[in-house]
Amino acid sequence: MSYEKVTQVRSRLIIGIKQTLKAMEKGVISEVVVANDADQQMIEEVVRLADELNISIDRVDSMKKLGAACGIDVGASTVAIKHD
Repeated sequence: MSYEKVTQVRSRLIIGIKQTLKAMEKGVISEVVVANDADQQMIEEVVRLADELNISIDRVDSMKKLGAACGIDVGASTVAIKHD
């Protein structure tokens, strides 16, 4: 997934680890985006749960760029995309 796709689906985004985990548990997520430069211990639960629930995981290189693609002024370690 590219940053462009994240930008295109802004209305369906859930930003942040805690919010992503909650939404995944509710079953409303179709994809998860994880920044490679995020603290791996922080994101390992998101990756584990996505694997368990067969949710697609895409990786991008930069938290800063991911945050910008989401329209926020800070970096984002994880972003979830809700179903259509």
